[in-house]
Amino acid sequence: MRPSFTSTLPDELGPYPSHATSAAPPRAQPSILLLDDDQFTLGVLSRMLRSMDYETVGTAASAEAALALLHDEPHAFDVIVCDLNMPGVDGIEFLQRLSKTPFRGNVILLSGEGLRIMHTVQKMLGHGGLLILGSLEKPAGRSELRALLDCWRPMVIAPPPQAAIAIDGEEIHIANHEQQWLVHYQPKVDLRTGDVIGVEALIRWNHPQHGLLYPDSFITVAEESGAVDALTYWVVHAATGQLGKWHMSGLHIQMAVNVSMENLRAPEFSSRMSSLVDQAMVAPKDLILEITEGRLMGTASVPLENLVRLRMKRFGLSIDDFGTGHSSLVQLRDVPFTELKIDRGFVHAARHNQIIRPILEGSIGIAKRLRMSSVAEGVESEDDWHLLREIGCDLAQGWFIAEPMPPELVPQWIAQWEARRERLVAQ
Repeated sequence: MRPSFTSTLPDELGPYPSHATSAAPPRAQPSILLLDDDQFTLGVLSRMLRSMDYETVGTAASAEAALALLHDEPHAFDVIVCDLNMPGVDGIEFLQRLSKTPFRGNVILLSGEGLRIMHTVQKMLGHGGLLILGSLEKPAGRSELRALLDCWRPMVIAPPPQAAIAIDGEEIHIANHEQQWLVHYQPKVDLRTGDVIGVEALIRWNHPQHGLLYPDSFITVAEESGAVDALTYWVVHAATGQLGKWHMSGLHIQMAVNVSMENLRAPEFSSRMSSLVDQAMVAPKDLILEITEGRLMGTASVPLENLVRLRMKRFGLSIDDFGTGHSSLVQLRDVPFTELKIDRGFVHAARHNQIIRPILEGSIGIAKRLRMSSVAEGVESEDDWHLLREIGCDLAQGWFIAEPMPPELVPQWIAQWEARRERLVAQ
């Protein structure tokens, strides 16, 4: 049987503009340590790697031997290829102990236990601070091993992390009063044609002391302090106003805005949305309200009534971060969504991951059956782009296409995108 592998490198690294590195100069090859209790496997892998021009390849026949080697020289190897099934100290215990050492390289898991077990181990060990490049089923194939090793990047010493910023509700109320907010826009494009069909409005806080802050640092506090309604209305007002300007200039695109469950509890929410689009002179169908799946509350009466009224007024409704909550199918059954937005954890590097790729394809299939648009977020490489085109996803969003940007940069980006678009849709 042909060996297969999974890679979850993007989950560990977070988003970065992968396409920006495609023209980088050739990198040095990583030094590799092979850990396996089977001497035959060690020999086969060692010869394979040397034939692939990896010059520094070490071997260890036990976890204790590998730990002793790394104790003396913790930075001697960039990548450890580790068997999970070993007598005595197995691969899981070895890697748990390794995470407490100065070693800061990468790890590739090797096992005959199957991809689902290895995927779980990857997630478990990733939370412990190790950077897992991916998993290989035994016997490891040459091309699969090469693909994972190509994901390796030389270690960069990061600056010390900033101290956590404590935000309180009073600060957010002040920010609402003084309008300390900014909106950046991230484009969404049609995967079939490459046309720009819309943008997502992303709130930023221009904090007077801490500088630019992102939503993760303040949205929860805004919800808990009762400040999220004013914040959301400000964002929708700014976004629809900008959309109106773009429409008048001839740029006819849609706008997506995130809303909170706290917003949907307000009985007047749908009517206020109608007033805002009327003021901006844009159609309700051009505003898509994104609701994070994990925050939905089933069939709670007021939020559900607002969602129904919004659809009756022809607003778009998107279920955001699909696949990360605990009742995805129930939400699709009970809420009249028009768009299914697939979480980046099921998108980036899905081609080579036999766990997440079926979930990605299944999500797109569900959207098609329910006559919803499918949107893939977290598109960070050209390979992501081509896979999504192959499996029939409708729309794409991510750093491979564009980073979030101030509104004045959007027309300039569109002109640049046109040159890239022709090549990407021609393939």
